[in-house]
Order: sequence, then C-alpha cells, then structure tokens
Amino acid sequence: IAFAEKTSIPVANTFMAKGAIPADHELSLLSIGLQARDFVSCGFDAADLIVTVGYDQVEYAPYHWNPAGDKAIVHIDFTDAETDAAYQPEVEVVSDVREALELLVGEVTRAHDRGYPARLRQAILRDLERGADDDAVPMKPARVLRDLRRALGRHDLVISDVGAHKLLVARLYPAYEPNTVLISNGFAAMGIALPGAIAAKLVRPERRVVAVTGDGAFLMNVQELETAVRLGVAFVTLVFRDEGYGLIRWKQVRQFGKAYGIEFGNPDLVKLAEAFGAKGYRVEKAADLARILAEALTQTVPVVIDVPIDYSEGIVHPDHGNIICPT
Repeated sequence: IAFAEKTSIPVANTFMAKGAIPADHELSLLSIGLQARDFVSCGFDAADLIVTVGYDQVEYAPYHWNPAGDKAIVHIDFTDAETDAAYQPEVEVVSDVREALELLVGEVTRAHDRGYPARLRQAILRDLERGADDDAVPMKPARVLRDLRRALGRHDLVISDVGAHKLLVARLYPAYEPNTVLISNGFAAMGIALPGAIAAKLVRPERRVVAVTGDGAFLMNVQELETAVRLGVAFVTLVFRDEGYGLIRWKQVRQFGKAYGIEFGNPDLVKLAEAFGAKGYRVEKAADLARILAEALTQTVPVVIDVPIDYSEGIVHPDHGNIICPT
C-alpha cells in the first residue's frame, strides 16, 4: 500500500491476494483473474509497465494479461521468474518481498497520473453493481454477495470453494484485509470450503466465518458437517444451488456452444444439515437473505443456508469481448 501510494500506481490483485490492498482504497482496481476480458483488463492494456509482486503464474497465466508479450515487467518475488513468451521481466528483484517494497518506497519519487486509474476504478465499480438490487428468486449472485458483505465485518472470514461462485466471490465480494477472503485458485481443489471453514474457525474463533460454496462442491465434503458439530465450531455455509456444475457449464458453452453432463439432483439441504445436528435455512424470497444471515451468524452450531442461484446472466459482463475502456 505504501509503495502504491508513493508512486500512485494502481493495484490489481489476483484471487488469492484479495485484501492485500483494501477494496475501498482509491488505487485498488480489485481482482484480476477471469479467463475472459473484464474491465480491470483495461488497466493492463493501458500500462507501459507492470510490476508483479509475489505473482504466481499458476493462478493467472501471463498470456491472459500480456497476450502480445510486449509489456515491460518488473518481477518482485522470493524466487526467480518462470519465464515464457508472455512473461519476460526486464528487471527481477529476488528478495524478501516485504523488504524489497520497503526499500523501494524510499527510492521511488515519480508520481503516476491518478486520473485514468480513478476513471477505470469507477467503471469497474459500476459494472460490479449489476444485479445487486435484484429481488428475483433464484437469486442473482451479485445480490447474495452484497447482502453477505453487509452482514460481515471487515475482519470476518470468507472461505470460497471452487465453481462458478468462486469467480463471482473474487470479482464481487470486497476484501479489506489480507487473508480475510480465502479462495482455492491455481490448481483449484473443489470441496475446500467446508473443511476450510472448520480450520478457519479453529484458528480464529473470535471471528465470524462463512463458507461460500456451490451445491456440487458442498456435496463433495458434506460429511465434514459431522466434524464441525463434534468439534463445536459454529460457522455459516452459504450454498449457491443451481443443480449442476455451473463453471463447467459456462466453459462448455463458451467453447462448444452447448453443455453436456453437468446437471444433477440435490437432497433437501435443510434436512440434510439437520440430520448432522446443524441448523438449516432455505431462502424463499430475496429480501429474506439479509435476515437469515443475521440470525445464522448468531447460532452456536454450524448453519447451512440453501440459496437458489441464477447464473443465466453469465459470470462476466455480457459484453466482455467488446468492453469499451474508459478514456
């Protein structure tokens, strides 16, 4: 943050770096990492220099943000750069990352123009508001995540599983501190949210913890509800239920124009939670979610909230291929 403020260089975080700069900081461009063009991509298009700090290519390959391989890059990390056609750093600073940035803050003097980053940030924020006030059921992901953000404090923890919801948590859910939004990215193991939430609550019992998962990922490790009940850890699991593998559906439609083999049936998630000794809720009206979250976060047992979800508007902006960047 100090380096960004000294130089006025805007910052985009990968999914696993959410909170490294607060989402409400004027230099934050929020998350980069969709495998599709997004408004934050405009910042990379306009950049004459990109400084990568602790960047792992497994999370988001360089060809996504440097397709022509023509960007000047400064690589700052504990290890040497793994180079490829799209990632050819002109300078490598191999060092303790914190110490490198602290030393650089004392050396840099030139301020960057904040005009374009400010305009780009406003475009990103406007885009992320789409659907946040929608009362439809099945619910729009933006509405669910807005209500979740309002229910939790800046220090509370969100553990995201893998699926369509993961991309939306990364894009739409603001993080204000490091390690408050934990996302399984890179090789991306499904089923992490429920056991991850148990671990998070054991490590940070004073904080409220919410696992955000899809119905597919939830059922992969639902048996861990027994572990949570037995250990006496209370947290909330928010299940985005779309009766299928939403992210696989999205990728199949993008690549082949149709989806196959991604639908499945679900048990009654409320009764399933109760069978484990947990508490279950089902969202029938969008307006009820905020109340359910508030009540669920006060429970002394694990809670499962069944939220019917509507991914029909897509995971990214419908015009992601033709986004008009701010000037």
